[in-house]
Amino acid sequence: MLARRTLGRIASQPKALGAAPTNARNMATLREIELRLKSVRNIEKITKSMKMIASTKMNKAQRAMQAGKEYGLANSELFQHAPAEDSGKRTLFIVVSSDKGLCGGIHSSVTKATRRAFAEKDKVAEDSPVMVIGDKSKAQLSRLLPKNLVMSFNQIGRDIPTFADAAGVADLILTSGVQYDKIAIVYNKFVSAISYEAAIVEVEPEAVLKEAPGFKAYEMEDDVTKDLSEFTLANAIYAALVEAHACEQSARRNAMDNASKNAGDMINRLTLQYNRGRQAAITNELVDIITGASAL
Repeated sequence: MLARRTLGRIASQPKALGAAPTNARNMATLREIELRLKSVRNIEKITKSMKMIASTKMNKAQRAMQAGKEYGLANSELFQHAPAEDSGKRTLFIVVSSDKGLCGGIHSSVTKATRRAFAEKDKVAEDSPVMVIGDKSKAQLSRLLPKNLVMSFNQIGRDIPTFADAAGVADLILTSGVQYDKIAIVYNKFVSAISYEAAIVEVEPEAVLKEAPGFKAYEMEDDVTKDLSEFTLANAIYAALVEAHACEQSARRNAMDNASKNAGDMINRLTLQYNRGRQAAITNELVDIITGASAL
């Protein structure tokens, strides 16, 4: 009897001011987990939707890439039959990226390839100019090679790139007045739906084409080599744009797929944590009820 009265007095004593009950703390924690769970589920819906959109765009981009590759093959065949002699080290780098993110490390890939090319001091001059298509790689190269960056282009490739886009870029490059000995286009080469790699394709300018042994064998007007150099540059840029666009959509699809999987794993962990916390809160309430009943 004495023990029961003592327990009754202890249970009836008021709690210290400002001390939160155990159940209140558990409920607050559960509420936070519930809100976080809701937020992660919303993120999962967004990433799944972006994955579906990227999958649709990737199919269109791959079809455009197959058609655009023919332009690049025509350039390669021309330069193989008319190889140029050794030119200078001052190389104009045209880096092909885009304005959008959420596609993994696809923009860093061409940036790193450009840095590796500049590291070869015996092949590339330190003051070689750099032109960038896309704001993402521009932001990276403006920190790494601020003195070499001379021109940038944006709003290109928001949808599937066209030959008109490439021709516009080529015209601005040729009329920019930048001095160079040769041109190198840095872009992402499509390997498969889940992989890509940085590649560099060289384009011979007008001065180099004129001195090529294959062209010296024929008599032709100056406008012929000028028009041919402009057309081959537009061809090479277009082929690089469509292939880089296909790589971007593929990388975005893979990135959104990985994000959806990570969100699913987080939802499972938070659900398990929420259920454990809820079970602990119910157990604590039962213990309080049983303790109070036994104290009576």
